[in-house]
Amino acid sequence: MLAILVVAVVALGRAFGDGAADQSSFDTGSSPAPVLSADPDDDDSVLSEAPPPSPSTSPGTAKPEAVAYAFASAWADHKNASAKAWHDGLVPNATQDLLDELDGTDPADVPVDRVLGRPSLVPIGAGLVDADVPVDSGKLTLRLVAPDGRWLVDGIDWGRS
Repeated sequence: MLAILVVAVVALGRAFGDGAADQSSFDTGSSPAPVLSADPDDDDSVLSEAPPPSPSTSPGTAKPEAVAYAFASAWADHKNASAKAWHDGLVPNATQDLLDELDGTDPADVPVDRVLGRPSLVPIGAGLVDADVPVDSGKLTLRLVAPDGRWLVDGIDWGRS
């Protein structure tokens, strides 16, 4: 009995339907479907082959290289320093968000003792750069931001070399 009812419902659906699946949830109105192209000249993605813009600095403020070097030097200067003194040394060159993250950090846990060279910048955008700083135990990568034209360190990553 159940099988006959199922067959009847399917037959009625086919008899009164137009044979096409209900696509009302996919209806885009009168706008055509997007055209896909394999031609790279038609690519409108957000990725660009052009290099990111060079970092800019507001007049009277330090360049990102100088901020990165000063921060890295203060970061490495942790021997014989109290947690407060070490943290206070980071304040002039760090964002408040980073300072909040580092609050309570034991300076003895810092894996760096010396900065070995000048930072090299990797531009990401107009107000965003990464600075790679060679240190005695590897490489310190600092993320610098310049929301108001003043460069500040906003992130730290350390890797052993």
